[in-house]
Amino acid sequence: MLSELRKRARKAGLTPGTIVFAGEQRTDRVRITVTDFDQASLDEVEVAHPDDCAHYRDSGTTSWIDVVGLHDVDLLERLGGIFSIHSLVLEDIAHPGQRAKLEDHEDYLYIVVRAVTPDAESEQEEEQVSLIVGRNYLLTFRERPSTLFDAVRQRIRASRGRVRRSGVDYLAYALLDAVVDQYFVVLEDIGEALEDMEEVLLTDPGPECLEALHELRKQVLTVRRAVWPVRDMLNAVMRGESELFDAATLPYLRDLQDHTLHVMDIVENFREMQTSLMEVYLSSISQRTNEVMKVLTIIATIFIPLTFAAGVYGMNFEHMPELHWRWGYGAFWVVIAAVTAVQVYFMRRKHWL
Repeated sequence: MLSELRKRARKAGLTPGTIVFAGEQRTDRVRITVTDFDQASLDEVEVAHPDDCAHYRDSGTTSWIDVVGLHDVDLLERLGGIFSIHSLVLEDIAHPGQRAKLEDHEDYLYIVVRAVTPDAESEQEEEQVSLIVGRNYLLTFRERPSTLFDAVRQRIRASRGRVRRSGVDYLAYALLDAVVDQYFVVLEDIGEALEDMEEVLLTDPGPECLEALHELRKQVLTVRRAVWPVRDMLNAVMRGESELFDAATLPYLRDLQDHTLHVMDIVENFREMQTSLMEVYLSSISQRTNEVMKVLTIIATIFIPLTFAAGVYGMNFEHMPELHWRWGYGAFWVVIAAVTAVQVYFMRRKHWL
């Protein structure tokens, strides 16, 4: 959260609509991949310049233009000029910290979602995905390469499902569905981690558990922050009167909304589970501390009368009858042993031991 505030602070004082990239600084080349298709044909090509995308704006086919990399501001401005994208929209695209939202600009819809994907180290990578939905074209903007949309590309290549028979609106739904599906993948990993953590807390809780619980809490909050605004965004799409989404696509959007609500329910359950595990951890640590204090208290209690007796006979008075008694030393230890035995017996009767 603090890093996002620092990135947004870079724009302080600038004119609204000024495009400033506020994400992770990169030096690699921006990749523009065009997937142009209809029911009978498919053409995939990687273009080197934004101008090569101009003829896809008014083509008779469905054109998906995927832009990976947001650090080239000049390229974004060039694409914005070709597809008549408002400068405020370009500003939001270049600032990867937006909430999920929908903006209707008549000729196109601007949709933002936040994708959460697992990485190789079982952690999470969060990124902003921006969609520009036109009449026969769809632009997607992502900050870094990922496998997020690979399944959709495979469906297009294999001509599976409705994606090749339908228009841009169904393609936009398919991409949003891929984002929501990744939430389930991430939550599955979190759920397994929570179950493992529960077993550890019940058997051998240690200091490392606290760090792991905080990391799980961070992951759950990341998914929650990403998915919560998606519900409102989908509601806005279905309530809107834009002609860019056909009525035949609305049932799929409602199904996607159900998946989103399911994700939200799981997230809330995991939050409660994480809170409960934290309470279990604190209770376990408290119980362990109490057991240690109990043992120390019992030891101290046993030695209190022994210390008293030893202190009495350690005094340097001249006239102490027991000091000159032949059996005084042995009697001292007999009394000490008897007192200890009585205390142990009493504590066992009280089930303190």
